[in-house]
Amino acid sequence: MKKVISIILSLAMIAALLCGCGSSGSDDGVYKVAVVQQLDHTSLDEIRAAIENQLQTLAQEKEVTIEVETFNGQNDSSVLNQIGAQVVSDGVDAIIPIATTAAQCMVTAADGTDIPIIYAAISDPAAGGLTGISNVTGTSDALNTGFILDMMFAVDPDIRTVGLLYSNSEPNSTTPIAEAKAYLEEKGIAYLEKTGTTTDEVITAASSLVGRVDAVFTPTDNAVMAAEGAVAEILNEAGIPHYAGADSFVTSGAFATCGVNYTELGAYTADMTFDILMGGEIPEYHVMDGGIITVNTETAAALGLDYSAFSSMAGTVKEVVTGE
Repeated sequence: MKKVISIILSLAMIAALLCGCGSSGSDDGVYKVAVVQQLDHTSLDEIRAAIENQLQTLAQEKEVTIEVETFNGQNDSSVLNQIGAQVVSDGVDAIIPIATTAAQCMVTAADGTDIPIIYAAISDPAAGGLTGISNVTGTSDALNTGFILDMMFAVDPDIRTVGLLYSNSEPNSTTPIAEAKAYLEEKGIAYLEKTGTTTDEVITAASSLVGRVDAVFTPTDNAVMAAEGAVAEILNEAGIPHYAGADSFVTSGAFATCGVNYTELGAYTADMTFDILMGGEIPEYHVMDGGIITVNTETAAALGLDYSAFSSMAGTVKEVVTGE
């Protein structure tokens, strides 16, 4: 009898461990979802809000309950790893990391489990090591680097030197910076690279470009975005237009961008998550459509720039002001 009881307890323990590691669904119509935001800034905040709103809308439509818990890694890998360990231990039904480092940390934390990870706003999933994993998918805001640089030269064909401002610790920046260099080299345009990983370093890097470049390009770089208010002030005062990878830069004072709508990206990520929670297959990652040019009219006026050429380049030109 003791042997039988021992076997039963062992089986129960195994079952409990399996339940803690997996996330294939809910028997009572209640699903636990962890949203892990890499850091605070406008774009990521917009994505998180859209994810939360869409999940609740879908839950009400299907008469199920989705309990969303949001975490913020403060752009610190050690904090993100701790969050990953916690949510996996909690036995969540899905994890939604926002931005590349958050996604990488969640994939590492969930290794060996079947918890679906549906990332949001990964510029280059392959370069980030986020492809070819059975329980991992999500949405990409892959940047059309060449198009943004085309915008730059459409406004000012006489540009001779372009500043490349980014963080060399940001996976999002690796591919677009390489693309920018190739584009500029082909055109015979000089470029000057300046990098920083902290806000203070980014501000120092931006200051060092003053008087040395005619325009600045930054991809969807989270480190620069966190400092964009100060960066924009420095570059605008120096008469240098800043072309960036997301509209959050533009609403913080940068001149222009062409990219995706982050509310739509967040909603699409939530749709993917909900379908998986309801038993759907985990699909390939989805690249969001871009094509929306966003211009800061206050910055344009301060720089004395005519951006009318943008109207012939894209179907939509959205005008915003700083802080909008």
